Amino acid sequence: MGHPNAGKSSVVATLTENDRIAIDKRAGTTTTTDEYPVIIDGRPVMMFVDTPGFQNPSDILEWFQAHADEPDLAGAFVAAHGDDPMFSHDCALLRPVAEGAGIILVVDGSKRIKEKDRTEMELLRLTARPRMAILNNLSNISKHMPAWQDALNKSFNSVREFNAHRATYAERLALLGALKAIDQRWEPMLDETIRAFRDDWSRRIEASADTIIQLMKDALTKRVTRIVKVDDIKSDDQREAIQRQLTEALQQALRQLEVEAQQDIRGHFRHNVWDLPATSLLAKDLFSEEVEEALGLRQRQLAMAGAAAGAVSGGAIDLGLGGLAFGTVALIGGVVGGALGVLGGAALAKLDIQRTLGVERFSLGPVTNSRFPFVLLDRVILYAARAMNWAHGRQAADEQAPNRVPDKELGRKRGFTESLTPDDHRTLAKFFAAARKGKEDTPHEEQSREIIINILRGLSTSDLDARIGL
Repeated sequence: MGHPNAGKSSVVATLTENDRIAIDKRAGTTTTTDEYPVIIDGRPVMMFVDTPGFQNPSDILEWFQAHADEPDLAGAFVAAHGDDPMFSHDCALLRPVAEGAGIILVVDGSKRIKEKDRTEMELLRLTARPRMAILNNLSNISKHMPAWQDALNKSFNSVREFNAHRATYAERLALLGALKAIDQRWEPMLDETIRAFRDDWSRRIEASADTIIQLMKDALTKRVTRIVKVDDIKSDDQREAIQRQLTEALQQALRQLEVEAQQDIRGHFRHNVWDLPATSLLAKDLFSEEVEEALGLRQRQLAMAGAAAGAVSGGAIDLGLGGLAFGTVALIGGVVGGALGVLGGAALAKLDIQRTLGVERFSLGPVTNSRFPFVLLDRVILYAARAMNWAHGRQAADEQAPNRVPDKELGRKRGFTESLTPDDHRTLAKFFAAARKGKEDTPHEEQSREIIINILRGLSTSDLDARIGL
């Protein structure tokens, strides 16, 4: 409940993980009572009712005071005024209360308390239903918050600060836990809901880890090929043009794999509405300098991890070397041993050219650059972190709260793999090396999956704003 434009719909959208709930900057967008279940394992475990804002709070309070002997004021008011068009919104608001629902009053703590707010608090107190108040401060204006706290504490069983546009998983759970304090009879149901939510969240993290592992395997085995008649190739310039075309084709294929993995991760965390600020590292091209500089391991870390991973086979021609020379036989070769970890400026992949039966077969891939998989892994984890901690009620945040704290730029911050242990780096490097060779279900793959799960678990319970500018 709450008066128009207090942020009720944003709170409901965040708590039910439903970003399709209409959220609008215009006052009074919610004009009907809508029910939004929290669905886990295919069944509703809790129901939130988003109501229209109060239209006639002073008249309702006056009626309540005149009928103070009624044991159920909300039910009596609905019975008396249910057919009165003047009170249609107010009856829609009070009907769930009359049927036994608890009350969550949402107020915008960035605004000064008005007499209308005090009227709403008092009439809700008189309903005698379990009540919680949420201070949904959508901006960086906090000077009115103490006054709100004092006023709300007089009329509500519990008062919580909750920013529906920035609430993390941990904060949503904390709010559900706090609901237990307003009515002891709700404890069993809420305990069950919280347990189900925790279990479901674990499944989502594991599903995201599976998506990430599959992305790495697909990316590290990706190959692009082009077959050209020998008679159609007149010079090395033409071969270099083919090389450039294959490079772009491989990069585009890797971009598409990343996009598909991102879509899966958004689905795991039930996001339909998605917006990335232009300054976000996630909005930059996968092969941009900004991404390369911000993510992946440092050169020393990469060298140590690469030495542990051992030899990596690939084509002979390094696209970063230039001065290509071509013969009439297949050109093959490899990069071996610890060199895997010191090619910080190496090309993305090796080019293999084979001539047979009057044609030349140009093949680029799989990826041999040792740094790229750590960059890609960092970026997809960064994406998962945003999906886990991006509140579903935030779709209209910029329009609703022009004074809110702006997104921090991701800038040149490092990713997540850099802070892992050397043993984790070696495990990941060995998994990448095996993936390049198409090996399935290796011990290093399962160990890498556990590393990723542990990272994601940590990210879902920490404040990420300072680190990645969610």
